[in-house]
Amino acid sequence: MKKAKKEYKKREAPEYKKKQVAELAEKIKKAKTIFIASSKGLPGGQFHLIKKRLRGKAELYVAKKNIVLKAISASKKGDMELLNEFIGADKVLLISDLDAFELSGELSDNQTPTKAKAGNIAPEDIRIEPGPTELIPGPAISELSGVGLKVAVENGKLTIKQGAVVAKKGEAIKENVAGVLAKLNILPMKVGFEPIAAYDSKSNKIYTGLKIDKEKTLEELREMIGKSFGFAVKIAYVCESTIRYLISKAGLEEQALSKKLEASDNKATMEGNQ
Repeated sequence: MKKAKKEYKKREAPEYKKKQVAELAEKIKKAKTIFIASSKGLPGGQFHLIKKRLRGKAELYVAKKNIVLKAISASKKGDMELLNEFIGADKVLLISDLDAFELSGELSDNQTPTKAKAGNIAPEDIRIEPGPTELIPGPAISELSGVGLKVAVENGKLTIKQGAVVAKKGEAIKENVAGVLAKLNILPMKVGFEPIAAYDSKSNKIYTGLKIDKEKTLEELREMIGKSFGFAVKIAYVCESTIRYLISKAGLEEQALSKKLEASDNKATMEGNQ
């Protein structure tokens, strides 16, 4: 006898989940930017503080992966489903009318310094500078020396006489280094939402590499502006910033040339008189 095939009844999604999907899909349809950020390692207090600060700029959602995926599919919004690969554990969804990079800048502004833990990846070279400390002589001498610092006792406390880079950019921070940084109250890490990817409905594009360091960007911009003036002068590019300098330079060169011509004429006259 043939065994009867088991029939599996398709389970209907609960009404509250259908409602969540529909509401989220509607918000996604209307928004300019759909942004994915990581909340891994972010303390609850900081999470809610950032959410509060973003009020009026972005709506923040922490929903199950399948709810978000279904809402994206239901929105039928361009190529937004390409964002699906970035959705997972410890991820939050931000819905906003801000530009993706502008929103990333907001997240950058809401990051706060925190202590380093062993295993953290150094965001930049971490250097301990020379100077006095509040540490008293004892085990701290060998701890500071162990990370490459030269110390001395002054007025009953330790002074760092020669600093050092204790962790290089991109490297894992060692346990002894994390301990020294904590003792010196140096906070090299930042905690906050980390940008992962974003969908821009205006351009219908997915953007990654959204992390913005405003201070570093401004520093690089100032450096480029400084170099651009010299380059513009070198190629004699005429604009509002260079015109005065170029006219002044041309005037000085004209004077120098006139003197040379005058000297040459005088010499020719003297030779003719001879």
